[in-house]
Amino acid sequence: MVKLKEIILMLTELLNNIHDFINIYANQSLNLGLDDKDLHFWIMGIIGIFVFLIVLVISKFISKLPYGITILSFLYTFTFMVVLVFAIEIQQAITNRGNMEFQDAIVGLWGYVVFFLVFAIIGFAFLTAKRIITNLFKKDSRKKTY
Repeated sequence: MVKLKEIILMLTELLNNIHDFINIYANQSLNLGLDDKDLHFWIMGIIGIFVFLIVLVISKFISKLPYGITILSFLYTFTFMVVLVFAIEIQQAITNRGNMEFQDAIVGLWGYVVFFLVFAIIGFAFLTAKRIITNLFKKDSRKKTY
């Protein structure tokens, strides 16, 4: 079983290699003379605006769906939870308080999904009951003619 620490180290190595490649390419091949902060400004700016545009298009589509705002809220919260769960796992590794395990992160995210499903089921039951009661009162009001 691969441990979270090993995955993070592999990802760190990959990102460092990509960073070095971009740095060498920008400064030696393109002769741009950019320092590390300049590269971070440009690369993170480009990645950020690209992701923003994709999220904007997807969000506009989702918002037009029934319960679209609920779906967007779920996705935003899930993204927040992913960051929080991995931050906690990394913090455990740094402080040696608990074990940093990928399975802990997955179980933590699964907890959120289960609680959300319970929320969705309760909400569905509430909306269904409300719709039934509303329809019953509409039928009763049509029967009574004065």
